[in-house]
Amino acid sequence: MTVTAPPLEGIRALLRRISGDEKHAPSAYSTLDVLWVLYDRVLRIDPRKPDEPDRDRFLLSKGHGPAAYYAVLAAKGFFPADWLDDMGGWDSPLGNHPDRLRVPGVEIGTGSLGHGLGIGVGVALGLRAQGLLEPRVFVLLGDAELDEGANHEAIAYAAATRLPITAIVIDNQSATHGWPGGISARFPGWITSVIDGRDHQLIEHTLIRRHHDRPNLVVATVEPKRG
Repeated sequence: MTVTAPPLEGIRALLRRISGDEKHAPSAYSTLDVLWVLYDRVLRIDPRKPDEPDRDRFLLSKGHGPAAYYAVLAAKGFFPADWLDDMGGWDSPLGNHPDRLRVPGVEIGTGSLGHGLGIGVGVALGLRAQGLLEPRVFVLLGDAELDEGANHEAIAYAAATRLPITAIVIDNQSATHGWPGGISARFPGWITSVIDGRDHQLIEHTLIRRHHDRPNLVVATVEPKRG
C-alpha cells in the first residue's frame, strides 16, 4: 500500500511537537532517518489494518527513541498527529515507552533495554511455526544496548536456527564498552552490513534485500544531531 506522507522535514516538524522528553532528543534524531525509510519504503504494513496477519513486524528495542517512532507512525496515518502534543501526558496513549495496547501499529511494549531482540527472535519463530514465510521481522537496537547479555543469547540462537530476522543497530558511539572488531563482530553467523544511517537510498537498498535462511545485521552509523 502507498500512503501519502510528508517528506522528512515534515517528520522533523512532527517530532518538534513533542515536548517533555528533550533529554532523549539525540536518541530520537539518531533513529529518525532509518525509521522513516523503513515505514515509507520497506515495511509491508497498512495503517488501516495494523493487525493483518501477513504484515511485516517492526519492534523498537531502543528504549530512548520512541519520540521519533511516534512521529513516523503519525505521519503514516496510524493515529492523529495531535496525539504528539501530549506525549507522556496523564491520559495520553503515547507514553514515554510504547504500549502495544494503546498505540495502533506498535507490536510490543518496550523500555527495558536488551529485551527487544529476544522478543524479535520469538516473533520470527512464531511466524515460521505458522507457515507465514512472507512477513519480515525487523528489530531496532541502540549500540549501548548490546552490553545487555540477553542480546547475545538471541544472536546465537538466531544464527543457529537460521532465522530470517533483521536487526538494525544505531551506532552513535554511545556504548560504554568497546568491542574488538566493532559491532559486527558481536553477530557471528549473521550477514552483516555497515552503512551511513543518514543516507536514505543506501538504507533502503540494504533493508529491502531479503535473506530467507540467515539473520541479517545492519549497523547504521550516525552522528547525533537536532533537526
